[in-house]
Amino acid sequence: MPFVRELLKYDSISIVGLEKNTGKTECLNYLIKRLPLDIMTVAVSSIGVDGERRDQVTRSSKPEILLRDGMLFGTSEQHYRSRRVTSELLDIGDERTSLGRVITARALCGGKVLLSGPSSTASLRRWMDSAIKNHNANLCIIDGALSRMSLASPVVSKSMILATGAALSANIKTLVNKTAFVVGLVNIPVTKNAAGKILETKDDGVWRVGEDGEITPLGISSALSYDKLDSSTISGTKAIFISGALTDRFLNTISRESGDKKIELIVRDFTKIFVTPLNYNTFLKRGGKVSVLKKSKLLAVCVNPTAPDGTHLDSDKLCRELEKEIGLPVYDIIKNEYEA
Repeated sequence: MPFVRELLKYDSISIVGLEKNTGKTECLNYLIKRLPLDIMTVAVSSIGVDGERRDQVTRSSKPEILLRDGMLFGTSEQHYRSRRVTSELLDIGDERTSLGRVITARALCGGKVLLSGPSSTASLRRWMDSAIKNHNANLCIIDGALSRMSLASPVVSKSMILATGAALSANIKTLVNKTAFVVGLVNIPVTKNAAGKILETKDDGVWRVGEDGEITPLGISSALSYDKLDSSTISGTKAIFISGALTDRFLNTISRESGDKKIELIVRDFTKIFVTPLNYNTFLKRGGKVSVLKKSKLLAVCVNPTAPDGTHLDSDKLCRELEKEIGLPVYDIIKNEYEA
């Protein structure tokens, strides 16, 4: 499949599901099966627990993770003990999770494993850096967890695969709209404002970029909490940088107070945006602009047309409608045997 070849250009990828049971683990197994391990070393881990035979919430059966000989993997002490693969222990991490420290090991043959790696994006990034620096990994694959979109941040991985499907919605139109909104956020362009490099150094607060390029604080600790922001506050403003989360309330305030002035809102990356499609699209239609300091490369969108409750959507129609909406290829990797 084309996106497997494209993946070889990057050293890290996150597989992110828009809902449980949208096919993340199937995507992971697809990559594991087709990556050229004779010329590269691949490391895999997860935020959350992946590879269980049965979902702990829905009780539905789940695909297990099958490693290949030579692959590196990161998992908790508890799940390392229950592995079904012969492996070489490489490292025992210092950071603790609820399931123990994170073990890094190398599979010495094919076998199954439960992945439960670092519990935060910061510790996950440290594990990936260690796998690359200390164990010569060429590619780190991170299997995501429900509601942990933050692992798709370019701070963590340089590329991503988005998994969606009937578990998100039983209605194809609704499913397409929800998925397309997220794809649109992932593809928000990097700001062209010359102040971008300086803004990367601003760890907190909300900052104003004037028409002359001057960067000054707005006196707001975050977009989550502020008393007042009126037209006089943003007079002469070309762009506003929100170091934390962009919320509906802040977006609507800027939209209202900016009037006819076209304001650019800058965030670190798309994972910092927590707004509804209605408010986001209204802001854009009024001439507003949203951009990012860094972005990940979306390599593919994969679909699972079957939900745990038995709902089954028409795969061809779903892929066709979603492709038309997002302008990108969409794959049902379970139904279709694509080549790498």
